[in-house]
Amino acid sequence: MQRIDVEIADGIHHIALDRADKRNAFDRPMLGQLAEALTAFEDDDAGRVAVLSAKGEHFTGGLELTDVGPAFAEGEGLFPAGSVNPLGTHGRRRNKPLIMAVQGWCLTIGIELLLASDIRIAAADARFGQIEINRGIFPFGGATVRLPQVAGWGNAMRWLLTGDIFDAAEAYRIGLVQEVVEPGEQTERALQLARVVASRAPLGVRATLASSRIAVERSPEAAFDALPDQARALMATEDAAEGMKSFMERREGRFQGR
Repeated sequence: MQRIDVEIADGIHHIALDRADKRNAFDRPMLGQLAEALTAFEDDDAGRVAVLSAKGEHFTGGLELTDVGPAFAEGEGLFPAGSVNPLGTHGRRRNKPLIMAVQGWCLTIGIELLLASDIRIAAADARFGQIEINRGIFPFGGATVRLPQVAGWGNAMRWLLTGDIFDAAEAYRIGLVQEVVEPGEQTERALQLARVVASRAPLGVRATLASSRIAVERSPEAAFDALPDQARALMATEDAAEGMKSFMERREGRFQGR
């Protein structure tokens, strides 16, 4: 059964969770299908940016632990071998931008997917919870690493150690989301931003992501060291030449990713 819906247009892969009758809870098929959708996006030369949203009232009620828990405990991988890991914790990683839109309940893996994405939009009715601690376990999809980076130590521990629920205003305050919009507007806002990103030079977009990741995951010094080679490589591209030409001609650039 399909649990993920994908629409592709104008360089944008719109990936939507489609298990609304189960509050978009993630079982193993759904995890696998999300990984496959992101892999298809990554492998699509024409794909510029992806948007991840969800159908129904809620983004996700979290993991379906009765299905995922025993498999994970026995050492089974959550995602197909060789596919892009949506959580970005190990294995193949996404190198193109991902924008997310959430509403209603956004629990556990929902927050960890947000933290693994690049731009995050929330409806004002969104409610968040990293509630694993309430079930005798702890977050194992990246929240313990990324939430302190994004929100600061105290803000992260406030929610990770209590398992309490917080609202969209708090998510915005701590930097978990970048914008809060009226309920029902979150997906269109994400698509609006995606259209802007898709219009930019794709090689420059990817280089920006790569440089920023080096700074966050390794060190600012490592990112500074890599900058000259990254910049020189971009300057030698057809897109860079088009960027200069469009500037001189006072028009928008028409970038091909070459």
